[in-house]
Amino acid sequence: MNMNIRNSQGGFTLIELVIVIVILGILAAVAVPRFIDLSTEASEAAVQGVAGSLSSAAAINYAASVAGSGDAQSVENCTDVGGLLVGGLPTGYVITAAAVADGEAETCTVTGENSATAQFQAIGVAP
Repeated sequence: MNMNIRNSQGGFTLIELVIVIVILGILAAVAVPRFIDLSTEASEAAVQGVAGSLSSAAAINYAASVAGSGDAQSVENCTDVGGLLVGGLPTGYVITAAAVADGEAETCTVTGENSATAQFQAIGVAP
């Protein structure tokens, strides 16, 4: 009876496991800060989107006024532009008040979450 049995076990050594853990730790240390700052960037992008919608709404409202449409609404202040959006200005956003002359464009500011701000153009429409 030939008993040629090998008693060897396959696997990783302790040093190999430690090296893998160190490499994973380095990768995590590099990647985590990039994902943590995404909430700030997201709120800035959201307020930029709302500002773009406000500019578009003001331009469409002015065009409707010039075309003689009865759908045009009065815009005498930057804060009036929020009412032009379908559903109104989203919750948590504030428009800084500033007078807007009839037919003139005024640069207005909207502030959103985390105090992120963006500029938009309001175009005055007389009542």
